[in-house]
Amino acid sequence: MALDLDTPLGAVLAGGSGSRLGGAKAMVELGGRPLVQHALAAFEAAGIEPLVVAKPATELPPLRCAVLREPEQPRHPLTGIVAALREAGERPLVVLACDMPLAAPALLAELAAAPEPLVVPAPAGRLQPLQARYSAALLPALELALERQEPLRRSVESLSPRLLGDAELAPFGDPARLFLNVNDGLDLRRAAGLLEPDDRESP
Repeated sequence: MALDLDTPLGAVLAGGSGSRLGGAKAMVELGGRPLVQHALAAFEAAGIEPLVVAKPATELPPLRCAVLREPEQPRHPLTGIVAALREAGERPLVVLACDMPLAAPALLAELAAAPEPLVVPAPAGRLQPLQARYSAALLPALELALERQEPLRRSVESLSPRLLGDAELAPFGDPARLFLNVNDGLDLRRAAGLLEPDDRESP
């Protein structure tokens, strides 16, 4: 059966080192399960086919989805995005950093369904390119940006994205929760306090 090119792909970016969390960020537990599993569950709830993108040496828990190993270098968020775009081909791509465990499935589905090639949430005007929608048309420009190792937000801003501001994001919940980025122990405790019952592993 031919692949439907309109079927979106959801890439969980898990290539970060997690040094401030004691290493192996994807494996850090939140609510009884690894961070990467929270991101995968959000894609599954959104009806988006998940894919984990990680460095060759990245430790991952057992997964029920495909894993794409991105190049070891450079260590730049665009490395994973570019690798995922190449894998997606003509399919719409939604990316989600594995350290954003409280993403709303409804927002991910909204991003996947958007007609624009690049759609980026921008709560309070701050772009969130690690929870955004990308398309194949962007690949040449992003490959050049990666070659130059440009800052991710600068690269994304230069591509005239559609930005989702506060009014458009309001139906999906509090941006402080949706885009909470778990970088250290304090962030992890904040995320634990914001978990819904369904986000926790059953005893």
